[in-house]
This record gives sequence, structure tokens and C-alpha cells, in this order.
Amino acid sequence: MSRRFTTLAAAAAAAAAGPVLVTGLAGCASADAGDAGSAGADDTVKIGVVGKSDPQWAAFEKAAKAEGIDIELVDFGSYELPNPALTEGEIDLNQFQHVIYLAQYNEASGEDLAAIGSTQTYPLGLYSSKYDDVDDIAEGDTVAVPDDASNQARGLLVLQSAGLIELKDGGSPFSDLSDIDEAKSKVKVTALEAALTPEALPDVAAAIINNDFVEEAGLKFDDALFTDDASDPAAAPYVNIFASRAEDVDNETYLKLIEIFQTDEAVQKGLAESSGGTGVTVQLSQEELAKTLTTVQKDVADNS
Repeated sequence: MSRRFTTLAAAAAAAAAGPVLVTGLAGCASADAGDAGSAGADDTVKIGVVGKSDPQWAAFEKAAKAEGIDIELVDFGSYELPNPALTEGEIDLNQFQHVIYLAQYNEASGEDLAAIGSTQTYPLGLYSSKYDDVDDIAEGDTVAVPDDASNQARGLLVLQSAGLIELKDGGSPFSDLSDIDEAKSKVKVTALEAALTPEALPDVAAAIINNDFVEEAGLKFDDALFTDDASDPAAAPYVNIFASRAEDVDNETYLKLIEIFQTDEAVQKGLAESSGGTGVTVQLSQEELAKTLTTVQKDVADNS
């Protein structure tokens, strides 16, 4: 897929003008179906996550409880599950994905899940169990990237920035394996389900590993051979978000939970710990998030 990304850069620039960025802070629920979309202060709000054991979640549960809100975290083992669960009303919110992942889900499924609150942007890293420096990776070696569209494209851009591959037309947030100029690239690239890229490390030269799976694999964030820059305005499509059903964007309980997540000191400390201090906390208004999601989703449709 060689078609160039056009208006996403404009959305990134617009979003970059509005967020509060704080470096050093980081960054996916099944209800008894009564009235899952109208949870109030006396109801349990079910939130889908990937990585329930991350320290911010215990702090978040405690802070929410102090405000009279009970939450239940439901842990999913892969990225493919929380959005369908939210769509089906099995959970009330999820928090595991960035804007472009949600845009691709909505476009592919015909759904209209909403970005209800921003959380943080994580750098995406390249890890290896064989090499200590990206320059040591040998000609013809194989590198693994996630197979879902948004993380694959971003992973390919990381590999290009690291000097390991060259993408036709410079690459974009919609690049895939077919966009690799193999004649001009140093390594071969294979795609695996995101949760499996760490397990592939013994068999490949290096792998792009999403933050959710770094510590689970016994790695440290500073083990990365190379990362992209989470604070770059061009990273706006990769801002992580709380997602809700469209009819719940004004739910006061959900909005209060997002405020707690963004401002509670213990939650923020947990976020910093869970990302090894590598992430960037981002606060965007709902209006800014909605505009960015609309623009990104249009670009997804144009590039499909």
C-alpha cells in the first residue's frame, strides 16, 4: 500500500496545539448486562484493559472508590477483543488503544465507538536478545513487527528511522509489508500478533514490542535498541484513549473517571512506573479528540 497519508498530518498539528504534554509520565471490561451504557455512581463501571497488573490500575480503582465510583477491570490478552466487547455492551469503557487503532476498528466494523478521553502516548521500541546496538543487526537478518495495521505501520516507520528498512514513498501511518523496498533494506520483516513478538526474540534478530508486553517478556524499557519520539506532534494519531459507545460520551460518571485518571497523583505515578518513565501524558478535550478521530478515520477510509 503506497498511497500517501495526506490529511492526518493536519490533524496531528491541530491536536498538538491543544494538549498539555508532561514528559516523564506514561502510557483496554464485562458487565452484568443490566443497563451497561448508563452506569452511575452507584453502579460498577466495567473497563476493558490490556495489562491489568500495571500499577496505575490499582491506584485508579482506589481513587475512583474514594469518589464513590466502583470499577471492575477486565483483562484482555490481545488487542482484538476489547472493542468488540465494548460494541456488544459487555463493558462500559476500554483503555488500551490509540486513536488510529480505534479509527481502523470503526472503519472496518462499521461501528461508531468514540474517543471519550486521552491518556498518554507511548514510544514504540525495537528490542533484541541477540544484539546490544541497532547497528550490529546483520544484513539479511529478520525483524518482527506486530500484524495489526496501525501498530505494523508505526513499527515499520520505527525500522525505517533506525536505518533497517526503506519504505516506498517514505512510508505513512498506513504502510504495510508490501511497502518495504526490499532492494534498499538491510533486513527482512515478518509480521506476528502483537502479543507474540516478544516470544519471537530467540528466533529473530529483533522485534517491535508494544509497551503492554515489554515487562511481561522480562524486558526493561531502557533495553530498547531504538524508539520513536512519543512527544513529537506527529505522534498525535498514537495518543492512547478511553473509548466508549457513542451514546455514552456525555456520561458524567465516565467523564469523572477520566478526570481522575488524568489528575490523580498515584495514578500518574503508576503510569510512570508502568512505562519506565518513557511515556508522555496528554490531555485533549473531547472536541479535539473527536476532530482527530474523524480526520484519522477519513484517512483510514481513503487509504483502504
